[in-house]
Amino acid sequence: TFTAMHAENPYQAPYDFTKYTEVYAPLKNYIVLNTSGQETIDFSDSNAVYALNKAILLADYKLQDYILPKGYLIPPVPGRLDYLLYLKDFLSERFNLNIDKPLKGLDIGSGANSIYCILGSEHFGWSMVGAESDVKAVEIAKENIARTPALKNTIEIRLQENKQFLFKNIVQPNEPFDFSICNPPFHSSQAEALKGSYRKQRNLGNRTDHNTTLLNFEGQANELWCKGGEALFIKRLIKESVGYKSQVKLFSSLVSKEESLPSIEKQLKKAKAIFTVLPMEIGHKVSRIVLWWFK
Repeated sequence: TFTAMHAENPYQAPYDFTKYTEVYAPLKNYIVLNTSGQETIDFSDSNAVYALNKAILLADYKLQDYILPKGYLIPPVPGRLDYLLYLKDFLSERFNLNIDKPLKGLDIGSGANSIYCILGSEHFGWSMVGAESDVKAVEIAKENIARTPALKNTIEIRLQENKQFLFKNIVQPNEPFDFSICNPPFHSSQAEALKGSYRKQRNLGNRTDHNTTLLNFEGQANELWCKGGEALFIKRLIKESVGYKSQVKLFSSLVSKEESLPSIEKQLKKAKAIFTVLPMEIGHKVSRIVLWWFK
């Protein structure tokens, strides 16, 4: 069960497993009953999480197919949608943008799953550009988009050939964007990422050892950790965003750890950005979105 989701998030009610197994039969293998006798899945099993989210994409977003090779980060649709719903509200309230018109968004680090691009396109009718530096991830994302012809008109995945940059080489001269989003790698090392995964398993009520955690551990290195963790990554994002302030109306990023905020806010002040932090909470996970823009 989820708590404190955005009011417009359709996943606040229990999952409709009848509908989801109709479009994706393998999901049946992962359905279990909770203590109240309700159908659910074991959220600590990556195969079950993949099956459920694939079924959601096929049933609710009319994707023809969606294939994510094992080992890539599985995107839980409800939480990813929450970020975009809060962003939509902010764009409407703060920038007076007509959100009924198709907006254009940029996802920095769109990954193999390219989930924000898919949701932006299918849930909101936005035009999306995904930027990704991993060649294999770009290949997988492009293959998934090609599987659903409707996505080809609204999503473009671009390879960032130089990992030193985030916006440069991706944002073309005079190309305008209404917003940029980012779900940064939030750990600073593999050891820290594994520790986080182990803690998550424990929170889900799993009495598991480190070896089991390793087996359930999904996500490529660059999806989960980077030197300096999320704080350093977002500071890079802020520094580079200054050069694109005339092309991107609103910049944003998820911030997973509260302790990352002071150094991020310091960087924002240094960049002379106007900023705000929105809290976001789903289930056991408390997160936040940092949004910034320039006069």
